[in-house]
Amino acid sequence: MSKVEEFQELRPLLFSIAYRILGSVGEAEDAVQEAWLRYDASTTRPVSAKAFLSTTVTRIAIDVLRSARVRREEYLGPWLPEPILEDPYQDPARATELADSVSMAALLLLERLSPLERSVFVLREVFAFGFDEIAETVGRSEPACRQLLVRARRHMHEGRPRFEADRHEQRELAQRFFEAMARGEVDALQSLLASDVQLVGDGGGKAPQLARAMAGAENVARLLAAVHPLMTRTGITCEPRDINGQPGALFRDRDGNVLHIFALDVLDGQIQTIHSVINPDKLAHLGPVADAWTVDREVRQNRRQTR
Repeated sequence: MSKVEEFQELRPLLFSIAYRILGSVGEAEDAVQEAWLRYDASTTRPVSAKAFLSTTVTRIAIDVLRSARVRREEYLGPWLPEPILEDPYQDPARATELADSVSMAALLLLERLSPLERSVFVLREVFAFGFDEIAETVGRSEPACRQLLVRARRHMHEGRPRFEADRHEQRELAQRFFEAMARGEVDALQSLLASDVQLVGDGGGKAPQLARAMAGAENVARLLAAVHPLMTRTGITCEPRDINGQPGALFRDRDGNVLHIFALDVLDGQIQTIHSVINPDKLAHLGPVADAWTVDREVRQNRRQTR
């Protein structure tokens, strides 16, 4: 195959590696593009295009992550990963692991790790790279990589997210949740939420949001039941979708522009966490983005009219 053909065949894998390390669609795409430029500029053909490109994109992602951490520390409000609707890399033999590893909860846990720990964990636990390949990629010895993995596993397992294995049951629960939310049914919503459920919103200071963080089934149910019927009256539609491998929804304004997303963590038949991303910078890759401030004004106006 030509270099272009080899790269295009490996592109889904490269993006999936970079996205899990960075938690950003735009940064992951940039890392993949930079890896291609270096591959194309190479005067010698590597023995393995996969090894060369995986190593290159991982090293680029590590460098980007180190600089991104400073920006995230200064981020206004909670930081959540940029949502994706589909993981471009598919491996039927590892479908469950891939879906869980790209969830919002898993990506947030990865934020606890150092860039090297994160990279070693992703390459080994998610994509099953050999330690010899990982050592070459991160520039450490195999024993050092094994130690990095041990530390990464310990951090991850301390707060490891566990999800319902039955995806059909997950989606059914999500459907009941979104229907109850649209109707403003507090009791129905509360019955679907864990007692210590958390609602975490990421607006980045660039859009209004339901709440930066809220906890408790009653509090969350009352907030959602009060706000979302008003949003429906302004033309907001709820489109159930898998978000980062978990049940969720894409919300659009009356013109079809993306307003925000919900991603749900489900365990033991209840919703444990609701992740909400409304920062327009994190939604642009999903399509045209709505003016959230205009929607917010319309919702507030509807609220005053119904009092």
